[in-house]
Amino acid sequence: MKFELGLSSFAEISPINGVEEPFSAHERINQIVEEIKLADQVGLDIYGLGEHHREDYAVSDPVTVLAAAASQTENIRLSSAVTVLSSDDPVRVYQRFATLDAISNGRAEIMAGRGSFIESFPLFGYDLKDYDLLYKEKLDLLLQINENETVNWQGETRASIDNLKVFPRAVQNKLPIWLATGGNSESSMRAGKLGLPITYAIIGGAPSRFKRNIAMYKAVAESNGFDTSQLPIATHSWGYVADTDELAKKEYYPSSAYVINQLGQERGWPQYSIEKFEQEIVHGALFVGSPETVASKIIKIHEDLGINRFMLHLPVGSMPHEKVLKSIQLLGEKVKPIIDEYMKNKEEMK
Repeated sequence: MKFELGLSSFAEISPINGVEEPFSAHERINQIVEEIKLADQVGLDIYGLGEHHREDYAVSDPVTVLAAAASQTENIRLSSAVTVLSSDDPVRVYQRFATLDAISNGRAEIMAGRGSFIESFPLFGYDLKDYDLLYKEKLDLLLQINENETVNWQGETRASIDNLKVFPRAVQNKLPIWLATGGNSESSMRAGKLGLPITYAIIGGAPSRFKRNIAMYKAVAESNGFDTSQLPIATHSWGYVADTDELAKKEYYPSSAYVINQLGQERGWPQYSIEKFEQEIVHGALFVGSPETVASKIIKIHEDLGINRFMLHLPVGSMPHEKVLKSIQLLGEKVKPIIDEYMKNKEEMK
C-alpha cells in the first residue's frame, strides 16, 4: 500500500496564540476550506475534519465543510475526524457522505468513533448510559447500509428498518469506513473483527506504546479471516512544521499550551509546561520542527508501528491563519518528498 500523508483539524476558535481575540466560526470555517485547497495543491493525500458541539469549535457538521472544499479540489481524500456515530443516525451519515462522494468524484471517507467529547449526547437526546450499545448498534447499521442498497436491520437504539432502500449510493463501490480510537483495546479488537481500517490518535507519550494495540488488531483480524496486509493502519498526532526547529517550537507552543490547559481544567490534567512540551517533541508524540525533523519522526513511527497513513493534526488551538498555511505548504512541499523518497528506496531494496 502507498504511504499516505495528510492533515486533520478540529477547527478550534480559541484565543489566537492563547491571548488574542478568537476567529469567528464564520472566519474559521472559510479558513478550513482554504487550508484544504492548499493541502490538495501541495500534494497531500488526506484531510480529516472533526465534529464538535461546543463554543470553542467551529464545525459541528464536517460533511458540509468538506463538500465546500470538494468542489474546489481535485485529488485529496476528504474524511471526518471523527463522525460521532453514537449520537447520529447511520442512514443520514451514509447519505451525507454518499453526497460528498458525488461532489468529490469518489474521494469521501468516514472515520467513525465514539468521540472524546460528550456534548452531542444530551443535545440529540441520547443517554450516556447507552454509550457502548449506541456505538455498537449504529456501527452495525452503517456497515450494512454501506454493503447493501436494501437494508433489513433490527436493534434497541433506533427504529428497525424493514426491506427499505437507502439512497443516494456512493460513487465508490463502498465508502471507506475507518474506526478511530485513542488506544482503547476494545476498539482495536472491534476493528480487527470487522476487518476495518483503523486510526490511532496518539497525542501523548511514546508512539511505540501502541505496538500492543496494533498487534492485537492484526491478531483479531487474522483470526477472523482478513488479510492484514490489505488493512490500512493510520496514526494521527499533533504537530507543526516551520523553517527551523526553534521557530516551530516558538510559534506552536502558545496556542497548544492554552488549549491543553483549558481542557486540563475540565478533565483533571496536570498543568502543561514548556518542559513537558520539549519532552514530547524529543521522546513523545509531538511532531514539531523543521521539515527534516518532522519527516524523520514520521518515518520512525512508520518503521516502529508499520503504519500506512500519517495525519498531522494542525493546529492545536488557534494560530494565525498565514502560519497554518505556511506549515501546510512545508508539509506538502518539503516533508512529503523526503518521505516519498524514503519509501521508494525501501521498496526498491525489497
